[in-house]
Amino acid sequence: MATAPHAPVNYLAVRPEWLARRSEPALEPELPIVDAHHHLWDRPGWRYLLDDLLADIRESGHNIAATVFMQCLAMHRADGPEALRPDGETEFVNGVAAMAASGIYGSARICAGIVGRADLRLGAAVEEVLAAHIRAGGGRFRGIRYITTWDADQTLLNPLSAVPPGLLADATFRAGFARLAPLDLSFDAWLFHTQIDELTELARAFQETRICLNHVGGVLGIGAYAGQREDIFARWSRSIRTLAGCPNVFVKLGGLGMRINGFGFEKSADPPSSETLAAAWRPYVETCIDAFGVERCLFESNFPVDKGSYSYGAGWNAFKRLAHGASGAEKTALFSATATRFYRLDDGP
Repeated sequence: MATAPHAPVNYLAVRPEWLARRSEPALEPELPIVDAHHHLWDRPGWRYLLDDLLADIRESGHNIAATVFMQCLAMHRADGPEALRPDGETEFVNGVAAMAASGIYGSARICAGIVGRADLRLGAAVEEVLAAHIRAGGGRFRGIRYITTWDADQTLLNPLSAVPPGLLADATFRAGFARLAPLDLSFDAWLFHTQIDELTELARAFQETRICLNHVGGVLGIGAYAGQREDIFARWSRSIRTLAGCPNVFVKLGGLGMRINGFGFEKSADPPSSETLAAAWRPYVETCIDAFGVERCLFESNFPVDKGSYSYGAGWNAFKRLAHGASGAEKTALFSATATRFYRLDDGP
């Protein structure tokens, strides 16, 4: 089923007719890619499931070898203990992964890694939830994302993932967080650029836990942060370089097509070209690569969220433009090897 036009307040509308106004062939089409961050869901007015992701991949012409599913409150169980309901999402995604693994839908290992949700505010009791995820994941479950985005400007927040400020320092949250490393589970961090320093403190306190910062650290550009891109970049850059001093932290390069980033790609008559995207993203991507190195950077599509701003093909072409001049080994790291290592994709079924 094609993605329907959708315009909830927290997302940019996906407009297939607008996206169709631009098409560009894949650059370096043979380069293997692990899409390190995408979602699948069936929401009122917005369905993005296996067929939709496969259609985007096929239309793009890029060589997507594997993908990592990121939790998005999809297919939670309708009943049972509240804490265990998110395990339904892992069960659902593992079924999708099994479908892809059949080979019927092509060679891509869709959802080869699964990152789910568990309420780390349960403290030590979250271990039961983590164990249930591992069972439901069929050998593909790799970690937890617990969204901690917070800002005084409430227009920036998604009410589905509302949390109090300062959560990463909360003692009970940290008691739950401490249960990840013993189970060889990673933590995906989604927060705003104003909170990166809080993540640095968490990473220093739990040096044995692998952490991946999502979306280059949630650079804000609307609401209270509109019209301040230079100052915000300077603050973000300082925080990113400090965070990079934690060897257990990785960063995802992408997720810059969201409403909160304020780039305004969606306002143009035609969707942006990969050249336009690369020019806008270059300062952020190059800063991250310089700070973390290619061995701790991984590209992501953040689809379908970013689909409100550009096509899947244009996004990956932009990443390839940004990696122009990198060696073959560096490109392999950025586009596949780092994601494969972080999410242990070679350990899957």
